[in-house]
Amino acid sequence: MAEHDQLTPAQQPELEANGGSPAGGAKTDMPTTYDPKAAEQKWYPYWMEGGFFRAGQRPEAKPYTIVIPPPNVTGMLHIGHALDFTLQDILIRTKRMQGYDTLWLPGTDHAGIATQTKVEQKLRAQNISRYDLGREKFLEQVWAWKDQYAATIHEQWSKMGLSLDYSRERFTLDEGLSKAVREVFVKLYEKGLIYRGKRIINWDPAARTALSDIEVEYKEVNGHLYHLRYPLKDGSGFITVATTRPETMLGDTAVAVHPEDERYKDMIGKTLILPIIGREIPVIADEYVEKEFGSGAVKITPAHDPNDFEVGQRHNLPQIVVMDESGTMNSEAGPYQGQDRSECRKNITADLKEQGVLISIEDHVHQVGHSERSGAVVEPYLSTQWFVAMQPLAEAAIQAQKDGTGVNFVPDRFEKIYLHWIENVRDWCISRQLWWGHRIPAWYSESTGEMVVARDEEEARQISGLSDLKQDEDVLDTWFSSGLWPFSTLGWPDDSEDMKRYYPTDVLVTGYDIIYFWVARMIFTALEFTGEKPFSDVLIHGLVRDAEGRKMSKSLGNGVDPLEVIEKYGADAMRYMISTGSTPGQDLRFRWEKVEQARNFANKIWNASRFALMNLEGVSFEDIDISGKLGTADRWILHRLNETSRDISRLINAYDFGETGRLLYNFIWDDLCDWYIEFAKLSLYGSDEAAKRSTQSVLAYVLDRTMRLIHPFMPYISEEIWQHLPHQGETITLAAWPEYDAALENPDAVAEMNLLMDMIRAVRNIRAEVNVPMSKKVELIVKAGNQETLAIIERNNAYISRFANTSSFEAGLNPEAPEKVMSAVVTGAELLLPLSGLIDIEQEIARLQKEVQTLNSEVERVDKKLGNPGFVAKAPAKVIEEERAKQADYSAKREKVLARIAELRG
Repeated sequence: MAEHDQLTPAQQPELEANGGSPAGGAKTDMPTTYDPKAAEQKWYPYWMEGGFFRAGQRPEAKPYTIVIPPPNVTGMLHIGHALDFTLQDILIRTKRMQGYDTLWLPGTDHAGIATQTKVEQKLRAQNISRYDLGREKFLEQVWAWKDQYAATIHEQWSKMGLSLDYSRERFTLDEGLSKAVREVFVKLYEKGLIYRGKRIINWDPAARTALSDIEVEYKEVNGHLYHLRYPLKDGSGFITVATTRPETMLGDTAVAVHPEDERYKDMIGKTLILPIIGREIPVIADEYVEKEFGSGAVKITPAHDPNDFEVGQRHNLPQIVVMDESGTMNSEAGPYQGQDRSECRKNITADLKEQGVLISIEDHVHQVGHSERSGAVVEPYLSTQWFVAMQPLAEAAIQAQKDGTGVNFVPDRFEKIYLHWIENVRDWCISRQLWWGHRIPAWYSESTGEMVVARDEEEARQISGLSDLKQDEDVLDTWFSSGLWPFSTLGWPDDSEDMKRYYPTDVLVTGYDIIYFWVARMIFTALEFTGEKPFSDVLIHGLVRDAEGRKMSKSLGNGVDPLEVIEKYGADAMRYMISTGSTPGQDLRFRWEKVEQARNFANKIWNASRFALMNLEGVSFEDIDISGKLGTADRWILHRLNETSRDISRLINAYDFGETGRLLYNFIWDDLCDWYIEFAKLSLYGSDEAAKRSTQSVLAYVLDRTMRLIHPFMPYISEEIWQHLPHQGETITLAAWPEYDAALENPDAVAEMNLLMDMIRAVRNIRAEVNVPMSKKVELIVKAGNQETLAIIERNNAYISRFANTSSFEAGLNPEAPEKVMSAVVTGAELLLPLSGLIDIEQEIARLQKEVQTLNSEVERVDKKLGNPGFVAKAPAKVIEEERAKQADYSAKREKVLARIAELRG
């Protein structure tokens, strides 16, 4: 693997002070306890100053690219961001150690409506509106907000230990990205894929802007269904219609029935009188109407319903808008002009009832659209807006998935969700009536009204030959610019070196909640403008929920600040818990006790490493040699390390971080700490110098590789420990990833070690069963199943004697043993522990008889309670069930103790 450039002379003293060196021996001055804050404050500045995260320093290496999903500059990062970014950092750190030229490009999103709403709320608290300031002054306020929160996000990124290449950081309103936005807009317009038209859109009356379909959240609302009677002009009868929004009837321009509905065959073409307003409206026939649903007649309001708009287009109906942009009824609403739409609903209902038009009102639960940003009820609204014609773009994206050249979704079930949406996508409303964002690159002549689309005003003048041009006041939907993120950040539309080297990117990591918002848009724009998919894989993770599985929200007060987690337990503990706590696509429940367990895991790693380093004094990197004669435990731990390295590489490539975490935990806690280090003490404290040197080499080698494996998950503690170990290189971030080595495979050592561990566990289990502490020595007799097993036992008798804590130890194919023994069977051997060496039999019988008396009392008490008719009749079923469970438990325990007494008496 290509090493990083050597440290400058200025950096060298600082690194020495930090406890590390480009190549050196073990440093045994580790503090007794691990201090996460000290490590974080030490190593992140060192990584930054060393430039270790900068891409482009390995020109011969294969590139690996991730562009960060840019967080909105609306506020602080939350725990969901921490999950998203940690998973990316694990991938980047792993690939960097595997020798790739890695680029992890950071950036932030201007977030249009979300950021403008925040700034307007802040100004509103000072009784100032954006209109008081004017566009230019208001935008100064938003830029100041952006600078404040971008700095906060930077600080949070550094606290999380993210290995970002800040030299390439981008913002969606950067000039380079703005150039890309204008280029895409103009090219789509020139192809006829962007157009301006008057259509029904989703309108947010609070923010006073258009919304796209996916910016509308549908919530179940307890409303009403109003049944109304519209009279025929000729007095021959009436037609009954139903609506959930009676205030919109003021904009009705027809009533539609199905052309084959016999009930209305004679009414088609007749005229109705619209109640309240008195406007004459026709009865029309359209197959849109479901004749089996309700009365089979539908009121048509083309300016306030998307389906009605389509019907109106087919029948050339007038489009009457009855409210303004704030949701207030306008002059077309007649007597209700100036009323809020909810107030109008109440008043018009009363008037309809008084006129005998209202037949009935019934309770009705239905889905109502709400603005994702402001929370206001969305109004379907007829408005002149800019749109992207989606079908041609969608078809290319669909074809890519179907012919196998598309994006690989992980888990693959999300591909179906993506395809379903993009196959049914409607034209995208991209204009927003905001001030913060990319201004639409269209200009209008103030004298002629002529419109021209261009990359800038100068180009617009050249194209039109006009000088009195004024730019469109609207801005583009945020997702228009963020949809270009994978390539606009790399310099497109210019033919940049970064674009040539790092595009397409390798993986996008994001939550399932923005597949439609962002993932789909990136795919179809990339295919259209670069001819390639924007990333090979898209890893979809779930949401972070609270311990009860609820979505985190301000209203519930159950949100978690990642900086609070880091403050309490350290960045490594947060990263490990959050990255290994779920499987791809599944939601994660945040539990503080899980973070505490991760902190305890870090402490376990620290304590084990500190013990090892105390026994590696004087050992240099050059001294490490694992090729000589090694003991069973040495060969076994090398095999397990090799096996774990292979499996972790495979699992990270498959994005299975949960299983990776389990393997790391089991290897470090169980294999390395609980078994190998304990076994190593025999050699380290023994008189055999050759065995000691071999064990030191293995211990240094295994700890070094273990720190590398854990580094992507726990970067700080791994760097701190690695710098104390005998090592080569400036930083663990550039150390080579542990690759599988067939030479370290040793199934014989595994079989031997498994036998030894099974024997030691069996002795410990017997001790626990008869309450004999580990401090008390016991006699042990082992009956081996064959000569091979006997040889293994005899070869490792020192380990068995030490960890079983024996006073005497005998092994053979058919050894003599007393009659009264405790026994256990393991694969290949039977273990016998003479009772006389374990316990005083008479004393134990006396103790057990006392236990029987206690259990008799408990059984009698429960029997009496359950035999009481009054208790059984009055007590809750749950309490009775609990008592019956106690009865069974006490009885079973009593039987076991009686059986043990019989066994001891022989």
